[in-house]
Amino acid sequence: MKNASVYKAIFSNICGCIFFIAIFIPATAQAQTRGTVEVIKDARIDTLAARRAGLKATGSTPTASAIYSTSSYGYRVQIYNGSSRKEAYDVQSRFMNEHPGMRTYIAYTEPNYKVRAGDFRLRLEAERLMQDLRGRFTSLFIIEGKINPPKPGTQND
Repeated sequence: MKNASVYKAIFSNICGCIFFIAIFIPATAQAQTRGTVEVIKDARIDTLAARRAGLKATGSTPTASAIYSTSSYGYRVQIYNGSSRKEAYDVQSRFMNEHPGMRTYIAYTEPNYKVRAGDFRLRLEAERLMQDLRGRFTSLFIIEGKINPPKPGTQND
């Protein structure tokens, strides 16, 4: 019998705590004051938003300069595809001697090495390089994909 009264007392205390939590905690949560929000962003975001709104308002198509400043997809010319690492690096150095300043990339996808050159926004630019390389390099292909943006003030062709 004594155990039953102890359990009733504990149950009564637990119910009292739950009642206190249910009534007073939400009341204090609503007493908070409003604060201010500070937005920290790059100023170029506003410039891009204004340019985009201007293009939509005029209904014009983007110019070549707009394509160069916003796109991250483009074209590269693949100049080597084979299983020899040494030959891939030899082809890369030979290309860099002929075209200093143009970026080249070596990718390894088992079991082949691929050497790709250039970061072209337009397919026409990649085709010009491919025509220039015809005869000196075998297996030339234009590959579409993600590219690195050109360095400011430099041309890639």
